[in-house]
Amino acid sequence: MEDSPINSLPEDTLHQIFSSLSLRQIMICRSVCKLFNQILTSSSFIHYISTRSHLNLLGLRRPPHHHYHHNHSRHVSLFTSLHMYDPDQNQWLRFNLDFLPFLSPHPVASSLGLLYLWANSPDSPDSDKSLIVCNPLTRQYRVLPRLGSAWSRHGSVLVDSRNGVMVLTELAALYFSFSQKTQQWLKFSSNLPSKPRSPIFVSNSVFALCDVGSPWRSKWKLFACAVKNMLNSNVMNNNWECLERHEWGDIFDIIKRPRLICGNGNKILMIGGLKLSYSLNQSCLTILILRLDLETMEWEEATRMPEEMHLWFQDSKFKVFGGGNRVCFSGKKVGRLALWDGCEWRWIDGVPGNGDELYSGFMFEARLTAVP
Repeated sequence: MEDSPINSLPEDTLHQIFSSLSLRQIMICRSVCKLFNQILTSSSFIHYISTRSHLNLLGLRRPPHHHYHHNHSRHVSLFTSLHMYDPDQNQWLRFNLDFLPFLSPHPVASSLGLLYLWANSPDSPDSDKSLIVCNPLTRQYRVLPRLGSAWSRHGSVLVDSRNGVMVLTELAALYFSFSQKTQQWLKFSSNLPSKPRSPIFVSNSVFALCDVGSPWRSKWKLFACAVKNMLNSNVMNNNWECLERHEWGDIFDIIKRPRLICGNGNKILMIGGLKLSYSLNQSCLTILILRLDLETMEWEEATRMPEEMHLWFQDSKFKVFGGGNRVCFSGKKVGRLALWDGCEWRWIDGVPGNGDELYSGFMFEARLTAVP
């Protein structure tokens, strides 16, 4: 395109032309040629469209054994791209992660247009992993202070509304804020009764499910901890509260293998199989989605999976991810994803790979203006 008339246009004119495109179209145009990519990723153009609304996407995480393979005692990244699904357009998008100078990048969380990943250093691939924050649209990244390998293996990464980062385990929690002066991880005691299941951030508090039952029978409880209480207290204090209400009845007993997902506003979604009985190896009638309003502390049924769709998941292990009013289900050997978008249930076809893998994932708000 060296001889193209577009090269003679002033920068302001090019910005005006491209600013008429939607964010979705801008993302597509970036891959047309080097000139378009240079224009659409420039700081001046990003500032020009700074008021552009974000794009809500569903990101996929590949199973752990796909992150790398072993070759001559070094880990070599097999997948340097991230697959995203656009529910509004029923379209799959791909973001290259080759701008990251790390091996085996594994996305674990996202917030406000930023993506958080564990990755290995290219100089010492067998050493501790680094936690990286990046914007895959602008290809900018930042490395957070190094952590021990146990945190990447056993910790759940959460990001709050102010991009404060928490790595949570059963016994301890680490917290990092870009606004703090020390730029170091703060460590706190968790002292949870068991490994936290599907922890989430809602309204600057952490919520997680914990199994307080016996080795023979699970008994799930909902625990919560306000981040401000954790930051303002002594490191040895236990700031977790078990949320219980008499009117909730046996709501946690009728759900098999419950998971939590952030709902819209001040709400939590709990997803799991609806038990037919209280026996240990019971089958499930369907998959249920319940909604907890944190202001009224009342549960309600949001929806349940249609019978013809549940037939694909009733005899197989499945994973759940999403956020807001979008909940996505991935089942082993199902070949496609099931999606509830708040109004209806539908299938998502064209899943990358062979379609039979068990995926987890996350919501991603694609923003050109998000800066790591």
